[in-house]
Amino acid sequence: MNKGEFDDILAKYFKEDYGIFEIQPFGAGLIHGTYLIEVDTYKYILQEFNLSVFNHPERITHNQQLIKSQANSNLLPFDLPLPISNLEGKLITESNGKLFRLFDFVEGQTIQHISVLDQAYLAAKAYGIFAGWGQVVSTNDLQECIPDFHRLDLRFERFLEAAEDASKLSEEENEVLEFYSSQKSLVDQYVALQKSLPQHLTHNDTKINNLIFSKDLQKVKALVDLDTLMPGYLLYDFGDLVRTVACSESEISIHWESIRFEITVFEELLKGYFEGIKNFATKKEIESLLIGGDVMICIMGLRFFTDHLRGNVYYKVQYPEQNLHRAKNQMLLLKSLEESKSQIHQIWENITSPNA
Repeated sequence: MNKGEFDDILAKYFKEDYGIFEIQPFGAGLIHGTYLIEVDTYKYILQEFNLSVFNHPERITHNQQLIKSQANSNLLPFDLPLPISNLEGKLITESNGKLFRLFDFVEGQTIQHISVLDQAYLAAKAYGIFAGWGQVVSTNDLQECIPDFHRLDLRFERFLEAAEDASKLSEEENEVLEFYSSQKSLVDQYVALQKSLPQHLTHNDTKINNLIFSKDLQKVKALVDLDTLMPGYLLYDFGDLVRTVACSESEISIHWESIRFEITVFEELLKGYFEGIKNFATKKEIESLLIGGDVMICIMGLRFFTDHLRGNVYYKVQYPEQNLHRAKNQMLLLKSLEESKSQIHQIWENITSPNA
């Protein structure tokens, strides 16, 4: 993009001449083209919307506009940088056939992995507080940005369909296939549990790098990456925290012997998340946290392996077997979690007990 294109976009946000501005690429995000813009002493983030990943920008805009109208972000102890409205009152701006959004810039630091346990606690508490704050938003009016995003039962069905069409599988592929085929009891447990769980406004992508921490990493300053805000269950957000934070290796690691579930990290995540939701969550919702990690790890493993069987049509891969290895990674993490179930239950009892 040249300076003239940026001028055209900014003119749709400012009534008066905004003067000289500086612009540079920002961050290492893989979804949207992102730029840092400095106008006088103020900073903004400009994103070019990626339509190949998010096919329904109108749903994302609908949800974000609804949240802005129904909930007061000033009541949160951290920033929630939703898109700034342009001069027409819209959250998405069209320019030269492309879609853009402008955000206030939040100073701080993002992290990919925790360095101390307290960071897990702070992250989980922030997401829990967000869930409580979002109760005022009518989930009946929210739209699904990505339909059936965390539906374990449907992911399992698609896996079975892909497996039925597969042939000449290797020993490694058969091992992974047999493991995920054996997760039918977890799917049934999830389906039965759904009937007793209310929906909330959920983030649905609760990685730790979707939080901006203070420079000293002592507090959460902002909750970002808000394109997946939609109706969901608390177990989704807590479970994805468990999947991505309470693990010894990243989801692309092939160091099989090193992949394990981190029980001490899980304890901090549960402490933090429960602190955020304890004043409104139902008994069933609190119980559902016990399988949140299982559900989200299984979902991602199923998605990776299904994509592998279908020829790597969804996830980008650096080598042909990468989705198979991602699925194996999640399989080993889920096995490790299952081996820790007695400890998980004891920790859950200690933290969520009324007398705790």
